[in-house]
Amino acid sequence: MAKAAFVGFGEVNTPIDIIIKKCEDAAASLEKEGLELVKVLPVTDDYEEKDVKKAVDALKGQDFDCLVVCIAGWIPTHAVVKVTEHFRHIPMVLWGLCGWMEGDRLVTTADQAGTTAIRKTFYDLGYTFKYVYDIIGLPSKTKTVYNYALAASAAKKLRHARSGMAGYRDMNLYGTQADGPSLKREIGPEIETFEMLEIEQRYQKITDDKKQDVIDRCMSKWNFLKAANPESMKKAAGYYLATKEICDERGYDAISLKDVDGMKKLLGFPPAPIFMLLADEEGLCTIPENDSLGNITQLMVKYLTGQCAFYLEFYEFFTDRVLAGVPDYVPAEVTDGGVTVMPAAFGELSEGILNVSKVKPGDVTMCRLTCIDGSYYMHMVTGEGITPRKWEEAGWTQPAPQLPGLEILLDDVEDFAQKVMCQHYIISYGDNTEVITNLCDILGIEII
Repeated sequence: MAKAAFVGFGEVNTPIDIIIKKCEDAAASLEKEGLELVKVLPVTDDYEEKDVKKAVDALKGQDFDCLVVCIAGWIPTHAVVKVTEHFRHIPMVLWGLCGWMEGDRLVTTADQAGTTAIRKTFYDLGYTFKYVYDIIGLPSKTKTVYNYALAASAAKKLRHARSGMAGYRDMNLYGTQADGPSLKREIGPEIETFEMLEIEQRYQKITDDKKQDVIDRCMSKWNFLKAANPESMKKAAGYYLATKEICDERGYDAISLKDVDGMKKLLGFPPAPIFMLLADEEGLCTIPENDSLGNITQLMVKYLTGQCAFYLEFYEFFTDRVLAGVPDYVPAEVTDGGVTVMPAAFGELSEGILNVSKVKPGDVTMCRLTCIDGSYYMHMVTGEGITPRKWEEAGWTQPAPQLPGLEILLDDVEDFAQKVMCQHYIISYGDNTEVITNLCDILGIEII
């Protein structure tokens, strides 16, 4: 749950009962959305500045993600700034309420006189903030304020988030790398690498009973189109438990493994079921092939939406859509009809447990964090994901599996293609552009 400080302002000569009611109604609407509030109201421009001191004292020592500066009427700028300067490092919402109609008369407390006096001041002071205002006769901007507070909460979580990376730069890819110092400076997460040897060493200590428990408790929920090799089942359970130990000890919120040149090549085991178990049982963001910024994009989307933020990669472009799928797994959360798996082998790789689940259709937001010349950008589009036609990737043992995927209808495939930043993009359901944009604004990330 996101938490915000809510400070309601109004000029000392405005009827105090009006200011209190407007602020209390606004605060209640935010709490109804699910925002936890620390409330201070009303704050006026009283000559002795008692209200300003009261607000500062009430908020100092409190832990909150965002400061909602609620303007319920005209207020001299100095009274607001004397409060906000104490919390200038925290994202803010400058929220102007509005008047009301009494019969054929409009009654106002000059809310937007207050906000228009303050907006440029906040900008000049270098605050990170969003300016919203209500309009008489239209719904309040409660949801807009809530979404910004949610983004502020996500930004705070990212500042101390940790992603685990077993190995580095799978297949010697360029686009999956990340620059650690700039990522830490600009966004916050730490990507910690560890050797695959550590997974193997821990795996060797996992007992058969523990492996069988995972098989009985977790993997038995999967729909097997064909029975898998018992040894493959035990390996999946054992490597999952070994990796889980590392994630639990180090507090990882996301993880990636060296896939093709690691698990498959060195250990002879495709890691799809390991990712499935980590995602479904532990709630971790998972992505293969040491995709560093893919992992971070997942964390951003998950913190904002609460969804698992799964990845898809591109197979074909069409005039009106893209075919996006995965050659390994999708989390159970996004399956249509449950998790379906089968044993399969690709090319010279060993047989593994392949996820062939159907992916839920629906409106989606597709995005990818990237770094260009030292600056971070977010490429983002919305589209409609529909069940794909029958398709296969050449190289699988016949009959080739129908891989999980969607055909995603886009307004402008050519524009997307000319800006595409990687083969992996992160998918969430619904139009999440507002909250993602808010987060990017807070972090100074340009949307493209």
